[in-house]
Amino acid sequence: MTHQVYAFEPPERFVAGTVGPPGERTFYLQARGGGRLVSVALEKMQVALLAEKLEELLAEAHQRFGAELPAAAEGPADNEPLDTPVDEEFRVGTLGLAFDVETSTVIIEAIAAEEAEFDAETETADDEDEDEDATPEISDDLDRLRVRLTPAEVRQFIDRAKRVVAAGRPPCPLCGQPLDPAGHLCPRHNGYHRR
Repeated sequence: MTHQVYAFEPPERFVAGTVGPPGERTFYLQARGGGRLVSVALEKMQVALLAEKLEELLAEAHQRFGAELPAAAEGPADNEPLDTPVDEEFRVGTLGLAFDVETSTVIIEAIAAEEAEFDAETETADDEDEDEDATPEISDDLDRLRVRLTPAEVRQFIDRAKRVVAAGRPPCPLCGQPLDPAGHLCPRHNGYHRR
C-alpha cells in the first residue's frame, strides 16, 4: 500500500478549525493550495500543543539563528470557517516541527496514526535544527500532510489555533472541566449536579 504525502510549500491557506457544536466538535488542520484542499482530523489537545510548540520553535529559531520574530499576526485575523467540503484524509497520530535555516521557514508535518496508535497517547516530535526529517522514528509508510510557512504565517496560525481551542465550552470555575448547557457533575461538589 502506497502512502500519500500532501505537500503545500507554501499553502494558500493553512488553519486549524472545527466542525460541530461545542462539546461535539471535531478538530481539523486544513491546507489549501494549487486547486487542492486537504483536511486531517486531530484532537483538541493536539491543536493546543501544536500552537504552544510552534511558539517555542519561533523563539528558539530567533535565539539560535536570528530568525524574524513577528510580535503579532499581521493583517486581518482569519476567522472564516473551514473550506468545504471537509473530507478527512486521515487522523493525525504525530506532529513534527522543523525550522529550515536556509529559507527561514517552518515545516509542519502531520503524520497519520497507525492502526494500533489510535488508543495510544499522541506525541509531538520537536526538532529545531535545519534537518527536514523532523520525525526520524516515524514509519515512511504513513500518510502525511506537510506545510512550509513563514514566521508571520506561523504567528497567524498560532493566534487562530488558540481562538479555536478557546471557543469551546466554558470551563467550570471550580474543577476546570467543560460546562455543558445542562450543567455537569462537578467533582468539587461531591457529585452534585452543578448548573
